[in-house]
Amino acid sequence: MAKTVKLYEQNPSERELERVVKLLKNDGVIIYPTDGVYAFGCSLRSAKGVEKLRAISGKQEKLLSIVCSDISMVDKFARIDNQQFKILKRNTPGPFTFILEASSKVPDKALSGRRSVGVRIPDNNIPLALVAMLDFPLATTSVKDDDEVVEYTTDPELIAERYDSLVDVVIDGGYGSLVPTTLVDLTGDEPEILREGGGELK
Repeated sequence: MAKTVKLYEQNPSERELERVVKLLKNDGVIIYPTDGVYAFGCSLRSAKGVEKLRAISGKQEKLLSIVCSDISMVDKFARIDNQQFKILKRNTPGPFTFILEASSKVPDKALSGRRSVGVRIPDNNIPLALVAMLDFPLATTSVKDDDEVVEYTTDPELIAERYDSLVDVVIDGGYGSLVPTTLVDLTGDEPEILREGGGELK
């Protein structure tokens, strides 16, 4: 049975963050708030965690994203040129997923045979603090049914009821949003917006 942990975005409890990070280090899968919809997450370092996350979310072959705490962490796990760096600097933290070429530090399990990876630096202190404490990105995907974001996915109590037996912890960070991230492909010569969402690209 999943434990629900209440964390406040402005001042997340260090003790509770440490407990969640311990679970992540032990192949745990969590549900956590972002600056958009709630998301599943596990340590990118954990092959078992990534496998569980794919099974729970039903995203066996789909591109997983990674959550980084800042651009310097992104730089370790994706290849960034000057133009891409400037775009990231202008738009993060924020409700964007940027598709970049993955570096060799991203495990094959997370890539599913792809060379690119979705990268997030959400504008929410809870995942940023978790990733900073873990000192490694989270592998992540949104909590939603197929490609539909539905009402229950904004309410942490309803999320906990639904995924109670499947994940290790549900972090209650208050009501989430129904608006997904803006998905931007940075692997070509020019940025290409693949999905309009919560962010307006600068």
